Amino acid sequence: MRGPSEPVIDTSPTPGDEVRTTTCYMCACRCGIKVWLQDGRIRYIQGNPEHPVNKGVLCAKGSAGIMQHYSPARLSRPLKRVGERGKGEFEEISWDEALDLATSWLRPIRERNPDELAFFTGRDQSQALTGWWAQQFGTINYAAHGGFCSVNMAAGGLYTLGGSFWEFGEPDWERTRYLMLWGVAEDHDSNPIKLGLGHLKARGAKIVSVNPVRTGYGAIADEWIGIRPGTDGLFAFALIHELLRTDRIDLDYLVRYTNAHWLVIRDPGAADDGLFARDAEGRPLCFDRTSGAPVDANSIDVQPAVVGEYTLADGRIAVPSFQLLAERYLDPQYAPDAVSGRCGIPADTIRRIARELAENAFDHEIRLPVRWTDAWGREHAEMVGRPVSMYAMRGISAHSNGFHTCRALHVLQLLLGAVDTPGSFRYQPPFPKPIPPPNRPGRTRQANGVLDAAPLGFVHGPEDLVVDEHGQPRRIDHAFSWSYPLAAHGMMHTVIRNAWAGNPYKIDTLMMFMANMSWNSSMNTAETIGWLTDKDENGEYRIPRIIYCDAFSSEMVAYADLVFPDPTYLERFDSISLLDRPISDADGAADAIRHPLFDPATQPDAQGRPRDIRGFQSVLIDLGARLGFPGLVSEDGAPKYRDYADYIVRHERAPGVGLLAGWRGADGSLEGKGAPNPAQLDAYIANGGFWRSEIPEHARYFKMANRGYLEWAQAMGFVGNTQPIVQQLYSETLQKFRLAGQGHGAHVPPAEHRERVATYFDPLPIWYEPFEQAQQGEAGDREFPLSAITQRPMFMYHAWHSQNAWLRQIATRNYLYLHPDTAKRHGIGDEDWIDVTSHHGTITVQARTASNVQPDTVWTWNAIGKRRGAWKLPKDTPEATKGFLLNHLISDITPRGDYANADPVTGQAAWFDLRVRITKVAGETMSQPQFPVLPRGEVNEAPLRYGADFRRARDTREAS
Repeated sequence: MRGPSEPVIDTSPTPGDEVRTTTCYMCACRCGIKVWLQDGRIRYIQGNPEHPVNKGVLCAKGSAGIMQHYSPARLSRPLKRVGERGKGEFEEISWDEALDLATSWLRPIRERNPDELAFFTGRDQSQALTGWWAQQFGTINYAAHGGFCSVNMAAGGLYTLGGSFWEFGEPDWERTRYLMLWGVAEDHDSNPIKLGLGHLKARGAKIVSVNPVRTGYGAIADEWIGIRPGTDGLFAFALIHELLRTDRIDLDYLVRYTNAHWLVIRDPGAADDGLFARDAEGRPLCFDRTSGAPVDANSIDVQPAVVGEYTLADGRIAVPSFQLLAERYLDPQYAPDAVSGRCGIPADTIRRIARELAENAFDHEIRLPVRWTDAWGREHAEMVGRPVSMYAMRGISAHSNGFHTCRALHVLQLLLGAVDTPGSFRYQPPFPKPIPPPNRPGRTRQANGVLDAAPLGFVHGPEDLVVDEHGQPRRIDHAFSWSYPLAAHGMMHTVIRNAWAGNPYKIDTLMMFMANMSWNSSMNTAETIGWLTDKDENGEYRIPRIIYCDAFSSEMVAYADLVFPDPTYLERFDSISLLDRPISDADGAADAIRHPLFDPATQPDAQGRPRDIRGFQSVLIDLGARLGFPGLVSEDGAPKYRDYADYIVRHERAPGVGLLAGWRGADGSLEGKGAPNPAQLDAYIANGGFWRSEIPEHARYFKMANRGYLEWAQAMGFVGNTQPIVQQLYSETLQKFRLAGQGHGAHVPPAEHRERVATYFDPLPIWYEPFEQAQQGEAGDREFPLSAITQRPMFMYHAWHSQNAWLRQIATRNYLYLHPDTAKRHGIGDEDWIDVTSHHGTITVQARTASNVQPDTVWTWNAIGKRRGAWKLPKDTPEATKGFLLNHLISDITPRGDYANADPVTGQAAWFDLRVRITKVAGETMSQPQFPVLPRGEVNEAPLRYGADFRRARDTREAS
């Protein structure tokens, strides 16, 4: 029995008096959560075990969503600038005034020249709306955050596989024996990856992490390959070299599912050199060894050659694309001994990894007794798989050679027969898509002012570029120009410099959503701040107007002329749509919603007043109706949609295709395609906030050529037809650009771009030194001998988390981490202050030693450093006085100054190319650079003691 002095222990506490389900927004996982409420406030957040994404798992970020919702940094009302831009001086205004002001700015632009609006969004997860809104406005100047983040990954995969790493595919967690993680940090898709890695560890599968830094996933990997930044492509080529040399490749897979056997014209200097040989109907040809003649490459029951040289009927010479691939990668320059020194990986290790890949792929093949029919009608009694998987992220994409590195990894996968087979990397619906995807970027306006297509898309050839009659860029960010032709996500990182410079023209208004461009979402941070505040000779801002939307008082808010306050993810509707960034898994299609758990008006601000905030999506719909967008007003001019929730339900992108795929049709009985259902959102809410549809078992693998899957995908609206999707070892799209660079065709680049286009648009993956290092040469190597990179911590995600009171207890500042040998060589010890200098600038930070980093690399956690006064943190908080960004060191242009510091194919920001030197300094007590302190304003500190009143209420109840 309990003694009189022993405490009462509640062994089954009640999390709250009500629970609601929705979708988390503390990172890009989009996990399902259960939010427990007590007395109308959040008591506890836990994972939803029914949700297909996280199956109940929730990380520290998700649990800390309470402090995101109750953050003292939240904005409360629309703001209009009253002082100089950048001073953070505003007056509160009503929504009527804010929307009237925005409309008065935007209406003349749309009537005069819609391209004078540049609309760029950060991590909003609403691109199915924002891109469509920009199309309705008529501006070509729209982009999302991907160009700063992952467009190399998306484009590299979509132009090769019809899908990609990131959110378009996943390893076969249940069956793979060998997983290689390339440049994968812990911030993105973290809960599904953690679940998957747990399956692998339990089954004894081997995990190999390729990353200059060993953290998180790398820490539990069986092997860490501490590669030098920017050399992943060389490592991949060495593995390919070994597989080809030892004849350990899957030729049957290559011939069935790739263009390995397609004939490529070999006629150097000719206008058709490097293009596929085609018949009169335009079908690609292969050489049939049985008939001894070229035939349709997509024919069945032929014996196509994959090597050799053949003469076509018209006398031209052609070779299979596999022949070109083998010639290139069997070259001794790609042998392990040749690349070892540059990559920092022993040659014997490279050879061993190649052997392990081949052994697991071919000596342990998987055979599932599942009958299926391929796209040509052939029936198969089983599914044969290669249990080798790969997964890659930002570590390979954020380099100026990242597009080709990503393509190299996909070629490596294809040679092993390890794409969408049992045990390998798998597509997630709605992928795969045709290669390249059919939607091209919008270029012209219709009579009603609407752009002919969405501003972002996929270029199929030079004719699709968004350039003027002189070949000069038409977009303010220069995406889809000869400088960056395949910039499928646009280039958020170039818009502010170009808008300031008026290159290629001046804009009137810059509108941004959740894009902290004056701080951690830009390279060249100090200059970016200067461009935002610079004035012309008449004393007018060079960027005349800036409209910005954020939920928090981030650094970027201070540079806006008009601020729209956004709700948190617990106060608004969101559509996690298959038209945008899907949450599907390889066995089923899925989408989800967020819905308001709270009325923002019931959530008091720092002064105890009800918050007057609106979801940016609803604000856009209101603005579009005020501006008379054809898609947002009825024939009588009245608004077509009440708000974003109404738009989610009733808007159709094509007949029967809306933002959500579940519970469609008037009675909610359809899925994928169907008429709008007025009760659709209620159905989602009742189902935990998500919908999922299983792929039939016979359709879950070989999706690119599985008749069952292609018919299912067509019925769902994912693909337009059931034709097989042929994976592209050799890219004719890239060759078309290379030919243009050589002066062939109706569309050729201006003279200043020709060599660049001809060099980097190689139809087979290539490797080249990252531009920052290459353009500084040997002298630069001596002056800046170290690579500098960031890792996103598992416990924080982007800038908005390092103001979260609970997550700050994990870390309130960052250090620059050096390998002990590197620190010793420079005479640097733990806590020493050092100058870190690039060709662009210098920062002063504190150092620490860590053996989990490649010795020629230094690293730090990303986005923890804050500007003093921002996010309503005290001005002397450690994030601002000790924390720092590497962004201050990264130039937004190359050392030569001729192009953006970006991948030449896709325009991906190359912020991992950074090279630095380090020097010990004395006497510092604060990180540098520092900027003028932003006004903190009135702050309600009560949320920082959040939960104490719950405990008092419990104690009172127990006492009574």
